[in-house]
Amino acid sequence: MTGKGKGKEREGAVELTVNIHSDIFPHDVDTLAKLFDPKNNSHLQDLGGIAGLSKNLRTDIRTGLSHSSHDDDDHTEAARVEKYGENRLPPEEKDTVLDLVLEALSDKVMLILIGAAIISIILGSIPQTSDHPKTGWIDGVAILFAVVIVVAVNTINDLKKQAQFAKLDAKKNDRVVKALRNGEQTQISIFDVKVGDVLLFETGDIVCADCVVIDCHAIKADESAMTGESDPIKKVPAVIEGSQKGDPFLISGSQIMEGVGRGLVCAVGENSFNGRIAMGMKREEVDTPLQERLEVLATNIGKFGLIAAALLLLIAIPKYLIEEHLKGNIGSPEFKKEAGTTIVRIVISAITIVVVAVPEGLPLAVTIALAYGTIKMLADNNLVRHLAACETMGSATNICSDKTGTLTQNVMTVVTGSFGGRVVSQITDKTRDMFPTQYLDMLCEGISCNSNVYEATNEKTGKSDFVGSKTECALLKLARTFKYEYAPIRERLPIHTLYPFSSEKKRMSTIVKLGPGQFRLFTKGASEIVLAKCTSIMIATPDGKVEIREITPDLKVQLDKTINDFATDALRTICLAFADIEAPDEHPGMFEEEPNLPLIMVAIVGIKDPLRPEVPSAVRVCQGAGITVRMVTGDNIVTAQNIAKSCGILRPNGICLEGPKFRELSEKEMDEILPKLQVLARSSPTDKKILVAALQRNGEVVAVTGDGTNDGPALIMADVGFAMNIAGTEVAIAASDVVLLDDNFASITKAVLWGRNIFDAIRKFIQFQLSVNIVAVTVAFIGTLSGSQGRSPLTAVQLLWVNLIMDSMAALALATEVPTPDMLKRKPTGRTAPLITRIMWRNIIGHACLQLALMFALLYKGESLLGHSFEDQSTVHYTIVFNSFVFLQIFNEINARLLNNNLNPFPGFFSNLFFPVVLFITVSVQILFVTFGGQFTSTVSLNYWQWLVCVLIGSFELPFGLLLRLIPVHEPSEGVVSFLEEPLSVSGSSDLNSSLSDYNYSLAGGQSSSSSSSVQHIANSNHNDRESHRPRRWSLVREVMTKTRVISAFSAMKTYREEEEQEGLMTDQ
Repeated sequence: MTGKGKGKEREGAVELTVNIHSDIFPHDVDTLAKLFDPKNNSHLQDLGGIAGLSKNLRTDIRTGLSHSSHDDDDHTEAARVEKYGENRLPPEEKDTVLDLVLEALSDKVMLILIGAAIISIILGSIPQTSDHPKTGWIDGVAILFAVVIVVAVNTINDLKKQAQFAKLDAKKNDRVVKALRNGEQTQISIFDVKVGDVLLFETGDIVCADCVVIDCHAIKADESAMTGESDPIKKVPAVIEGSQKGDPFLISGSQIMEGVGRGLVCAVGENSFNGRIAMGMKREEVDTPLQERLEVLATNIGKFGLIAAALLLLIAIPKYLIEEHLKGNIGSPEFKKEAGTTIVRIVISAITIVVVAVPEGLPLAVTIALAYGTIKMLADNNLVRHLAACETMGSATNICSDKTGTLTQNVMTVVTGSFGGRVVSQITDKTRDMFPTQYLDMLCEGISCNSNVYEATNEKTGKSDFVGSKTECALLKLARTFKYEYAPIRERLPIHTLYPFSSEKKRMSTIVKLGPGQFRLFTKGASEIVLAKCTSIMIATPDGKVEIREITPDLKVQLDKTINDFATDALRTICLAFADIEAPDEHPGMFEEEPNLPLIMVAIVGIKDPLRPEVPSAVRVCQGAGITVRMVTGDNIVTAQNIAKSCGILRPNGICLEGPKFRELSEKEMDEILPKLQVLARSSPTDKKILVAALQRNGEVVAVTGDGTNDGPALIMADVGFAMNIAGTEVAIAASDVVLLDDNFASITKAVLWGRNIFDAIRKFIQFQLSVNIVAVTVAFIGTLSGSQGRSPLTAVQLLWVNLIMDSMAALALATEVPTPDMLKRKPTGRTAPLITRIMWRNIIGHACLQLALMFALLYKGESLLGHSFEDQSTVHYTIVFNSFVFLQIFNEINARLLNNNLNPFPGFFSNLFFPVVLFITVSVQILFVTFGGQFTSTVSLNYWQWLVCVLIGSFELPFGLLLRLIPVHEPSEGVVSFLEEPLSVSGSSDLNSSLSDYNYSLAGGQSSSSSSSVQHIANSNHNDRESHRPRRWSLVREVMTKTRVISAFSAMKTYREEEEQEGLMTDQ
């Protein structure tokens, strides 16, 4: 077939596809977009309302999209995606290799160096300005070649960084939503959402596509981010027939603040309201706080290099001209030939000093450390959404953790309960035989109707399981134990109005329609709160009947005791109740607000959520790292207290307080109680926000976990916000800095470890680079001034190679160091910790002095030291100087792995394979550089003895580093971490004790401490606190004795704590 014929065939194929799309889906993208921008009810009516939309989009609002293995269905779905697009935005344009190369070449210093190299090539090639025009161009070409290598390495590093962050972005943006497919509720990725899908929404969801509401219960959406409307907007279902009133449109990017409902997807991806806005915006990378601090440090170091270069030019050029004048060479043909080349050489040396002094590797090091850290944290179930969180987490001093799912397994089971006035200690299949059918009907109808949970098949296991709130899942499993299925009940009792659970009300309610004018309100929630609204109780009598009896004061005391008994066993308690409503005058909106009626109690159940086995050890690790762990939960104070004691959060003399009481404290009382506050029970998101603000006011770096929509403000306010991936709402995830993929507290400990490791990696690199900077600039500066004709012992090409070692290679080796457990045995660095500690200054200055002494000894006393005669400024002599300098850096890079006074720098040397590989590559290239560089690198091949001398000189770094670390340096911000909590201040302690007695706070073990015992505890704690801050003495024997005493103290403390807990349990019993 000819090319012309092929062209006609392609045109026909395109035309056929368009016709097929027009027949299958008559509405185009722009037609559907007019529904939402602006919201247009009349246009919705023109399209046939919700019924017309579903028909033309080939979907069913009751069952959602249907898909089978038929070819017709496959073709329809392919046509759907081709016409309406996927629910993802086109990837941002990545920088090309050329862009990255040009960016690397845009540095002004690098451009000046290139210009000087070109001038050197020209002057070295012209007979009038060069004695050796055949080889005079080599120096300039060598500089250009070195520049090419530096640019290539930087470009490769930038490409790797770009790829790593693209991978993280893809993971960060993906999330799961609920949809109807083939008549079943299922969970799908937002990237799989299509036009025509039926999505299910509930409180806390972020709308991922433009939708028309099919049905809803009390849905209010926050569209402020999209439209600027500050107040939540109430949504109504789209009408089947007649004129549309109200707002039935859900805009992509908006948040469901309350309510539940279903919506028909009409626009996705770049065609949605949010997508169109996003396509018109370009995200710019924002530096993290650590990157900004390093930029300042790099600028200051660069100024040092500029000053050195300027002084070199001001001294070396006049010195050269004066020397030539004294020799009488000014005006001679030789001078005319050499002057230009010599001056250009001096200029190149000055420029190279600037290149070496400017630490381009600092931004590279932090970028590599952050990229490497975030990838590793992802493997440890921490999805980092904001890079700054990586750094901040290492400085965290407080962790405020949720209980459910974070400290516990979030695998809930109803294990006991008070049913029909009778307490059942253990629930089995035979429990249903103990109660009449009428009672079980009421119990299981309330469980089934007052719930958002549904059953779906797990794609991984292939088994059917409940999806939704774990508490509601446990209740539905209880109903199934009693031989009741939720689906038939929901079909028989249609939901009229649903009032979703909220942290303020601590309950969830549903109104179902029983018949004309007859309704029933089902309520479940926090036991003491729901029970307080109950005036009657449903009793199952021994003769198999059901009675409604009034809750007398004595019965109320008995029920309160039941709740307390369940809570003491660390069980979550839920109260179930109902009320019948007669409303003969039915009208739309009559139940817009939840009716405030006296309720009839049906049951109180105790739900067991086992503690995660790894949590107690993770809490101990955090406490050992100087981090205070607090539990903030909505559970009953007794339940919270027992869970906190089990995982080691609540300790002797720790305070357990209820949220409503906590928020009543004055600012002064709150600040005084904070050091001892370890559990905040029955707390709301507002209480959590108040707690975070109070801690930050006292200078703490706070990490907070959250899963609910209302946790958003606290997550944003916290220094690091952790959102739950499994139990968390989309609003909470959007407000967070890090997403806990497994909802596990132990993963937070890993985040702390990686945060500290990232900060340490940057410090290691700074420690190494500053040492090299000082030595390289000083040797180049003094060597150029002392040499004849402006020749430096370290040439421009050699210094560029050293610059490559310092920047790219060292950044890769030191920024990818693996964290060690010892990092969690010290106090946090704090919010304003200096980048360079006193120990680091000792190491930087000490190693720089050693290297300068060795370099100048080789440079000026090389003949006597090496027992070898060198010609003046011979290439062999300068090659030995250069080679020794490089090996000094290689061995010092090993020393740079230590930021403390540990004597051995080799532990974990092979844990990070990058480190030995980088050293091997550096040594290999150095051998090639020296042996085969020749005139290009200003080196000559050395014999075995000379190589051995260079390596031995470099190896002096290791024993010298050991001696340097024996010099005592006191860091004022660091000390031995004490397991004792920070004590309450003595001033005002009596006032505080009297205040707390009014607020009904609880101490660990349920005991109150007297004023005198509190003062005694304060005195002891202050003594221990002073002991922990004493400077360590320089003595290995003393260090061993100190560690022995600390271990003994910890053991005694553990025994004391166990005794206190046993006494507390006996008191409770």
